[in-house]
Amino acid sequence: MSLEERKGGEPRKILILCVDRDGDLSVKAQIKTPVIGRDNNLNAAVALALRDPEEADANAMFEAVRIYDRLLGEAKPEEVFEVATVAGSEFGGVSADRKIVTELNEVLKQFPANEVILVTDGYSDEAVLPLVESRIPVSSVRRIIIKHSESIEATAALFLRYIRALVENPRYSRVLLGLPGVLLLLLGVLAVFNMVHYYLLAFIVVLGFFLFVKGFGVDKAVKRLYVWLKEYSPPPMTVQISIFTTLIGILCIGTGIYLGWDTASTVNMNWENWISLMPTVTGLFLKHSKDLVIVGICVALIGRAVRWYFERDAKLLRNLASIVLIGWSRQILEATSTLLINPSMGYEVLIFSIVVGILLGIVSFLVIIVVHRSFKGFFKEEKGRVEELEEG
Repeated sequence: MSLEERKGGEPRKILILCVDRDGDLSVKAQIKTPVIGRDNNLNAAVALALRDPEEADANAMFEAVRIYDRLLGEAKPEEVFEVATVAGSEFGGVSADRKIVTELNEVLKQFPANEVILVTDGYSDEAVLPLVESRIPVSSVRRIIIKHSESIEATAALFLRYIRALVENPRYSRVLLGLPGVLLLLLGVLAVFNMVHYYLLAFIVVLGFFLFVKGFGVDKAVKRLYVWLKEYSPPPMTVQISIFTTLIGILCIGTGIYLGWDTASTVNMNWENWISLMPTVTGLFLKHSKDLVIVGICVALIGRAVRWYFERDAKLLRNLASIVLIGWSRQILEATSTLLINPSMGYEVLIFSIVVGILLGIVSFLVIIVVHRSFKGFFKEEKGRVEELEEG
């Protein structure tokens, strides 16, 4: 008969959870976390203690196993116990907390506990406790504080151990040793050249540069840039062609706008005659900028057309129609600029250009439908795009 049938309800599942926030299990003992089960936790604690007998996390794991054994001996029939250890990251901060939460969720999937008895080394209680309480009630917290000898020798040994950690850990040695080393080296160089009187200025520059780099994360940005350059893989050739033609198009458009502005700025305008001269200025701007602007737009669209052709994208057809219409718009802009500069020329050419442009648009649309239906198997497109084109 099952436990639920005997008690008429769900068992009370209690998890004894040990948290190694700095990830010593993985770093020092190469043990994959989370560690679930009494024997697994005991073996992991022994392995960690053998690697570092002074490690507080090993003692916390031994305490978690001891609490598990004691509660198991005092357990009521409806109580079920399990012991597990989750670990964070050696880098601490957000990455460690996220890893702890991920491993805790994994443990709760295998053992859906109703409450947790939290065991820590006492140093990271404030950071770990809210993470656990947000997901499962914490019924008790056991803090393991390592007892040190009160003698002067033990204190000196402990102090030297922390000094060694500051020296050997790159996260701290860069600041505690690297920056003073640079400043001392700078002082020595200036002393050699009899320029010690400039040391205060050099000290301020070096310290300011260091604070700037650290404050704005320049070192991390440079590292990310280096990784990106190292792992950079060029895009496909069609994408490169599209990017190149787009840049050439932008260059042509910018040059055309500059030429138009340069020509239009030669007109002598003032507050008295700017209204009457505005059509002339606009006409000169259009007349001298239109060619390069239209060429730039067409070059960019041609590059996209090449890309969409090799990708068998149906947008190729609309892109080609746009190239035709934009190319013809040069005639419309030419007639418009001529009419603005010299209104006596008449507007017949402008009307003719607009009418022909409308007809070209209609013809292009019909050609798109015919070509699409004739070469439907060539294009790889989404269902919605096909229905939209066929409905048109």
